[in-house]
Amino acid sequence: MSKTVPGVVVVGSLHYDIMVAAPHRPAAGETVQGNRWYPKFGGKGGNQAVAAARAGVPVRMLGAVGDDAFGAFLRENLRQGGVDDAHVATLPGHASGMSVAISDATGDYGAVIVSGTNLEIDPARLEDDDLWAGVAMLVLQNEVTEQMNLAATQAARARGVQVCLNAAPYRPLSPDLAAAIDVLVVNALEAESLSGVAVGGIRGAADAAHKLSQTFPMAVVTAGGDGVAVAEHDGESFTLPAEKVTLVSTHGAGDVFTGALAAALVSGVSLAEAARTANWTAARHVAGLS
Repeated sequence: MSKTVPGVVVVGSLHYDIMVAAPHRPAAGETVQGNRWYPKFGGKGGNQAVAAARAGVPVRMLGAVGDDAFGAFLRENLRQGGVDDAHVATLPGHASGMSVAISDATGDYGAVIVSGTNLEIDPARLEDDDLWAGVAMLVLQNEVTEQMNLAATQAARARGVQVCLNAAPYRPLSPDLAAAIDVLVVNALEAESLSGVAVGGIRGAADAAHKLSQTFPMAVVTAGGDGVAVAEHDGESFTLPAEKVTLVSTHGAGDVFTGALAAALVSGVSLAEAARTANWTAARHVAGLS
C-alpha cells in the first residue's frame, strides 16, 4: 500500500452471486419463467472493496472464503478489481458465502444470502499490523457477525483509523459498536429502522440523517431515485438530487456508493465533494456504465 496515498481496509463479506433475470419476482408458491442467469462477484464487503479500489485508493480486504470453486472465483475477482487479498483466509472444508438474486423488469431485485465462511472470519487476524499500514479508514457492513465488526472497530480505533459502517442489512447496533462509528451509511429502510423517522422522499431522508447525526458524527442516507441526504453532528447538512440516468439494475448500487464515498473521504476532498462523487459513481453503476 502506498505511503503517500491513504488506504482503506474493508472487513466483510464475500459472496458468489447467482443473478437471475425475470419479468417479475415470484410470489409465494409461484414459479416464474426467467430470461437468463449468470454468476457475479459479490458480497457487500467485496463490492465495496472493489468500488474503493476503482476510485483510485489502495484497498486491503479481510475476510474468508472456502476451499471451493466459489472461493477461487471470489479471490480472483478481488485481485482483478485491484484489491489486496493477502488477508483473505481460505478455510478448508468450509463453503464460501453465496447468494441468489432475482432482478425484475423494473431493475429492482430481491436476494437470499447464505453466509458460509463470512461467519467464520478469525478476529485474531485483525492484530496483523501489516493490515493497517498506511490505512486511514475501515469499512464495515452487517453481513458478518456483530462480534467481528466490534473487534474490527476496536482494532481500528487503537490505530487511529476512522470507521465507516454501511449498516446493511439492518440489525440493531450495540451501544459499543455505535459509539465507534465515524461515518454511517444507510438506505431509506435502514434509516427508518435506526432513526424511527419515516423516509418518504428526500425531505424524510434529510430528517432521518439529522436524527442519526445526533448519535453518529456523520450520517448519510441514500434514498434511491429521490437522492442523498447528509448530516454531520457538528457540521454541515445537505441533500443531493439523484443523477438522471436510465435504470438497468439497482443491484449493488449501495455498495458502489459506500466504496466510492470511503475512497473520496480518505483522499482528502470535502464531504460535499465526496458525496457528489459517490452519488455520480452509483448512478453510473445502476445505468450499467461502470
